[in-house]
Amino acid sequence: MRRIISICKEVPLLPIAIIAAIPLALLGSWRPWEAAGVSLTFGPFNPGVGQWIVIALVVYTIVVTVIGMIDDLRHGHVGVDLLAVIAIASTVAVQEYWAAWAVVLMISSGEAIEEFAQSKAESNLTALVDAAPRTAHVVTLPGVRGHVHTTGGEHAADVTEGGFRKVAGAGDSGVGGSAAYVSVSGESDKPGTKPYDAAGEHFETVPVDQVKLGDVILVLPGETVPVDGELLSGVATLDLSNINGEPVPREVYAGARVLSGAVNGSTALTMRATQLAQDSQYQKILELVSSAQESRPTVVKTADVLAVPFTILSLAIAGIAWAVAGTPLRFAQVLVLATPCPLLIAAPVAYVAGTGRLAKAGILIKAQDVLENLGRVSHIFFDKTGTLTVKQPQVVRVERPFENSSPYNESHILMMAGVVEGYSVHILSKGIAAAGQKAMQELYARYENGQRLCAERDLPGHGRDYPVVKNIEEQSGKGVSGEVNGHAVRVGRFAYVTADEAGFTHVLGAGAAAGIAAGAVADSAVGDSATGTAAGASKKPEVNSLFAPLEPDEMAAYVAIDGKLAARIVLRDVPRENAKSSLEKLHRLGVKKLSMLTGDKEASARIIAGEVGIDDVQSELFPEGKVAAVKNATEDAHQNQPAWDKVVQRVVGESMTRQVTMMVGDGVNDAPVLAVADIGMAMTDGTSTAASESAQVVIMNDDIASVPRAIAIARRTKKVMLQAVLVGLGLAIIGMVAAAFNLIPVVVGAFMQEAIDVVSILWALTALLDRE
Repeated sequence: MRRIISICKEVPLLPIAIIAAIPLALLGSWRPWEAAGVSLTFGPFNPGVGQWIVIALVVYTIVVTVIGMIDDLRHGHVGVDLLAVIAIASTVAVQEYWAAWAVVLMISSGEAIEEFAQSKAESNLTALVDAAPRTAHVVTLPGVRGHVHTTGGEHAADVTEGGFRKVAGAGDSGVGGSAAYVSVSGESDKPGTKPYDAAGEHFETVPVDQVKLGDVILVLPGETVPVDGELLSGVATLDLSNINGEPVPREVYAGARVLSGAVNGSTALTMRATQLAQDSQYQKILELVSSAQESRPTVVKTADVLAVPFTILSLAIAGIAWAVAGTPLRFAQVLVLATPCPLLIAAPVAYVAGTGRLAKAGILIKAQDVLENLGRVSHIFFDKTGTLTVKQPQVVRVERPFENSSPYNESHILMMAGVVEGYSVHILSKGIAAAGQKAMQELYARYENGQRLCAERDLPGHGRDYPVVKNIEEQSGKGVSGEVNGHAVRVGRFAYVTADEAGFTHVLGAGAAAGIAAGAVADSAVGDSATGTAAGASKKPEVNSLFAPLEPDEMAAYVAIDGKLAARIVLRDVPRENAKSSLEKLHRLGVKKLSMLTGDKEASARIIAGEVGIDDVQSELFPEGKVAAVKNATEDAHQNQPAWDKVVQRVVGESMTRQVTMMVGDGVNDAPVLAVADIGMAMTDGTSTAASESAQVVIMNDDIASVPRAIAIARRTKKVMLQAVLVGLGLAIIGMVAAAFNLIPVVVGAFMQEAIDVVSILWALTALLDRE
C-alpha cells in the first residue's frame, strides 16, 4: 500500500485517470444542461458529462506533455512525445472517448512504470547513497580535542606557556561545558534529557559536515563511521562491504585507519577525525555514483536521435492508412500504437541497471559512457607489482646453510623471525610476519596434537598462546633484533645477523668461515633494501658456499638465532592466486592483446608474465615510459578506424569498430598512465589514492577477477539494451501495420501500446540480473 501511495504522489494523473473511468461509464452521454435549454454543441461535437471530463484530462495531458517536450529540448534531449500528443488529440477528434481515456491512462501509467524502472535500475546505487552517514557523535569531555592541527599557528594557539595543551574548564560555554554533555540527537532532544554515557564518554550528535579535524567521535554498535579517522579504541570489528564489497567483517586495532562508510560491530568504538566529511572516503564513492547517474552514454543520445525517424515513420504509416481507408479513425488507430518508449526509456534504464550491477560487484564508474566503452576493450595494459602480483613480497622458502647444526626447524625459524619483523616497517617485514603467523599456527597445532619434543621445550614461553617478546630494536638499513622466548633473534642483512655485539662477524665453522667473511662483503652488493638482500646478487663462489644462488626475481633476509646463522628466508613477488584464470577469461571474452608495464628488470618481469600468461612485456620503465607506451597504442588504435566508421560516428555519435585501450593499475605512480588510456581502471581496497582519482573505473575490492567481470557486465548490458529496443520497436511497427489494416481497434491498440512498453522496459531491467 505504501508503494502504491508513493507512485500516486509521483504521478498524480494516474489515480485521476483511473477514477475518471467511472463518470465516463455512468455519465458518458448525460447532458443535464439540455433540460435547461443550454447547448454545448460545437459542430459535430456534443459530449456528455463523462466525456467532458475525459476532454479535460486530454487537454491537461497535452499541456503538461508539451511543457515537458520544451524542457527536454532546452536540456539537449529530443522531445519525441509529439506522437503521444497527436495520438491523444486524434482520438478526441474522431470522438473515440474511451480510446482517449485509454491513452491518458497509458501515458500516466507509463510515467509510473518509468519511475519504477528507474528506481529499480538505480537500486544498487541508491543503496550506497542511503547508507551515507549523516550525523556523528562528537565526544564533549574536556581535553579530547586539539591533537590535529592544519597549521603551526593553530598548534601554538592550543598550547600554554608551560607546554601543555589547553583544556576547557567546567564552566566554559564551549566544548566541555555542561550544556554540551546532553545529546541533541533526534531521538532524545527533550529538555533535561539525561546524557548518554558510553564508558564514561559524553557526546553530542551533530550533522556530519560539522565534524572538525581532531574531534573525538563515538560510533555506537551498528552505526556507520561518519568520517575517516584513526582508531582510539583497542580493537574494533568493522563491516566494509559498503566500501569494497568485502563480505567478512575486518578486525582492526588501535592506530588503524578507519574509513567512513564502514559499519561498526557489536561494541562502541572511539576514533579521532583525520578528514573532514567532504574529504572522507565514502564521499569519494558518492561522487562517483552521482557522476555516473547524471551522465548520458552516447548510445542513449543516439537513441534520442533515432526516435525522430521513428516518429516520421509512424506518421507516414498513419497518414497512408487514413488516405487509403478514407477515414480519420484509421489515423488514430495507428498512432495509439506508435510508442518511442523502447528508445526513450528502455535504453537509459538498461544502462542505469548495468551501472547498478557494476556497483553491486564492487566496481564504480564515473560516467555511463565508460560502461559503453568497456564492452569494446581490445588491448589491456597491466601494471605488475600490486596488480598482477600481491602487494608485498611473499615468503617462498626457508633455506638452511650448507654447514648448519641448528636444532630449529623451518617453522620455529619463521615463527621467531616473523615475531620480530612484526615490529619493523621495512618492505619485506609484512611478508615475513605473515609467514611467521602461519608457522606459529602450525606449531600450535602440533602442540595440541601432543608434540613436545622440540628444541625449545624446556625454555620459557614454550606452549604459550603467544611468544614472550623483549628488547625489540631496529637499525635502519641493516635489520631488526629482539628476544623471543629467551632466544636472541636477528633478521636482516647477512653482515648484520652474523655480527656480534661489537659488530664483528662470528666464525661459524672452519669450512664456512671464508664464505661468511666473503658473504659479509658481498652483502653490500646485493641490493639496497633495508632488511633484505635483493636478487641478482654477486655470484661469487664464497657466497654460494653457504647458500645456493637466488633466482633473478628473488630477494632474501637472513636469520640468526642465539648468535648463529640459522637460515635464509627467500621472498619474491607472487602472482595473485586468480591472476592467470582472470587473464584467461579476458582472452575468452575476445580481448585481443594483454601487455605488462613495469619498472622491474626484464628477467623478473618475464618470470611473472610467464606465470600469469602474458606475452607482451615492457620492463624497466619509468612512469613517463609507461605513459608513452599506452599513448602510442591508443593513437594506433584510433588511426586504424575505417573512414566509413568515422562517418557513422559523426552521425550517431558512436563508433562501430574503434578499438579501445585500457590500463589497469593500483599505485600512485600509475595515475598519469591511467589518464592517457581510453579507460583507466584503478584497483583499490576501498581507500582513496591518486590512481583511483584519475581513473574512470574503480575496483573497490582489490580483486583482479573484477577486470573480466566488468567487461562481461558491460557487454551484457549493451546486449540487453539492444534487445529491449529492437523488440519494443519491432512489436510497435507490427502493431501499427496491423492497425492500418483495421485489425486492431483503437481502444485495444492503446492498451497494446502500454503492453509493448512494459515488455521493453522489463527486458531492459534484466541487465540487473547476474548471469555469470
